[in-house]
Amino acid sequence: MVGLKPTDLAPTAAVKFFGAGTAACIADLVTFPLDTAKVRLQIQGESKPAEGVAGTKYRGVFGTINTMVRTEGPRSLYNGLVAGLQRQMSFASVRIGLYDSMKQFYTRGSEEASIVSRLMAGCTTGAMAVAFAQPTDVVKVRFQAQVRVADGAKRYNSTMDAYRTIARNEGIKGLWKGCLPNITRNAIVNCAELVTYDIIKELILKYNLMTDNLPCHFTAAFGAGFCTTIVASPVDVVKTRFMNSSPGQYSSAINCAITMLTKEGPTAFYKGFMPSFLRLGSWNIVMFVSYEQIKRAMTRAQQSWESPF
Repeated sequence: MVGLKPTDLAPTAAVKFFGAGTAACIADLVTFPLDTAKVRLQIQGESKPAEGVAGTKYRGVFGTINTMVRTEGPRSLYNGLVAGLQRQMSFASVRIGLYDSMKQFYTRGSEEASIVSRLMAGCTTGAMAVAFAQPTDVVKVRFQAQVRVADGAKRYNSTMDAYRTIARNEGIKGLWKGCLPNITRNAIVNCAELVTYDIIKELILKYNLMTDNLPCHFTAAFGAGFCTTIVASPVDVVKTRFMNSSPGQYSSAINCAITMLTKEGPTAFYKGFMPSFLRLGSWNIVMFVSYEQIKRAMTRAQQSWESPF
């Protein structure tokens, strides 16, 4: 995003768009079990188990993963992976890949971007991404939240079955459930994630603390992941609860938040905080490091293709 050397060819918008989606898919493949554990911890306590089915108690990140592997098998950690990858290709490509272009739009092509311009760019691409990817997010959360019961019954049999079932039972609106909290969450996440990464990386390069290479990208990504988790966790919990809820359980996202506050107290908004941090921290590191390397590789390939001799 910043720190191009004079000899470097700036990556095109298409390179950033494709690179961001690919890097996000790589990050999802690596960190998906942590995300599933986070979802299970976040929805714990929202509903009573069905009659005759013992309720599963999850304790901590690795305790949740261990319980899921023991009771549902290792594949349960990757429930919703297909929808997750679909989400990242459509979602991250927009919110991350178009961030620099949107930043230039708000600064009118100026090299110096103010914090306000960066925040506006982050909010804009975050909100735009939800418009494309909300159905994939709903399906991903539903898959991650579903627990296989004793007779092997599952809420959804496949990704396409989930899309069809939700549309049939809840209408097309069901696929856009939680859109408002998701727009809020992603505006916050995008600002915290991209703007923090942008600023940390810029400062590291400005004061010559590191060169524009892997250690610099790793440090900036770790800082971005931590800041994002602190800011976005409450909205993320409400989004997960609301998107996973049965029809009529909550009248709105705000009603969901108020119900959580009155029934479970303020700490409910930070349920699954440790897996959120482990997931967002590791996801940011894998994604940003991959993104920077993919951008460079694709730009070099484009340069050699355009100038073969």
